Amino acid sequence: MGNPVTQFQILSKTPEATANFYSALFGWKVNDNNAMGYRRIETGSKDGIQGGIWPAPPQSPNFVQLFVAVEDVKACVKQAEEMGAKAIIPPTVLPEGDEMAVMQDPQDLTFAVWKQRR
Repeated sequence: MGNPVTQFQILSKTPEATANFYSALFGWKVNDNNAMGYRRIETGSKDGIQGGIWPAPPQSPNFVQLFVAVEDVKACVKQAEEMGAKAIIPPTVLPEGDEMAVMQDPQDLTFAVWKQRR
């Protein structure tokens, strides 16, 4: 197994306006009915990856973040830290059982690693 990009997040200071823009531009359906407080994007295609729109943190600019599938989140975080990255959100188990961590690479780009519950 490789390490595919499995999803994306758009973090925006104005998530409703962002959702309206992409919905109108691409025909995406945006659903905010979930327990985690974000807007889930349904692209209307079985091809591609899933995504979501979240409110950007107060001190953060708007940005897009990619999620990469890994077999072992903790091992990947450890390896990334040994290579000069730092954990912004340490390995965390989400309510539905998936595990994730958000990292900042040595060039200050953020990315997330993800293991989906089977």
